[in-house]
Amino acid sequence: MSGSLSRAAAALLRWGRGAGGGGLRGPGVRTAGSGGGGGSSAEQLDALVKKDKVVVFLKGTPEQPQCGFSNAVVQILRLHGVRNYAAYNVLDDPQLRQGQGPPGEGRRAEAARRGWGIKDYSNWPTIPQVYLNGEFVGGCDILLQMHQNGDLVEELKKLGIRSALLDEKKDQDSK
Repeated sequence: MSGSLSRAAAALLRWGRGAGGGGLRGPGVRTAGSGGGGGSSAEQLDALVKKDKVVVFLKGTPEQPQCGFSNAVVQILRLHGVRNYAAYNVLDDPQLRQGQGPPGEGRRAEAARRGWGIKDYSNWPTIPQVYLNGEFVGGCDILLQMHQNGDLVEELKKLGIRSALLDEKKDQDSK
């Protein structure tokens, strides 16, 4: 992570902890169980990521993230006023997180045979993972970068979600 990205992430984390860290669950945020053990199929994961406009796979829950990167993703969504999203705690089900496929070549084929984890599905090695309208966006670093450069406002707009930051900017401009 670059220096400015690290500083911004640290500032977001400090802001989140100081702003009532326990009450992060807004109306519409749904935490969901992983759907049982034994690994998931690609079709099951497809259904999960496409079920809601915004889907996050994280460590912990939005109201109690279990890692700083998951917390940063929750805070970014909160800053934008995104309240209606599905959140899946990968710590509840290791198979949802990792799947059973062995590392190395042929991992996706083996994962498809034995059970997919979200890391296999996205071919992305880290958690949290963010999906917008069924499409994989990335993890904390990507979402933070999108937040900083304004791309997240545009992507949310495509989903019919108005970023709260637009209203905040409008309020500041009128003063």
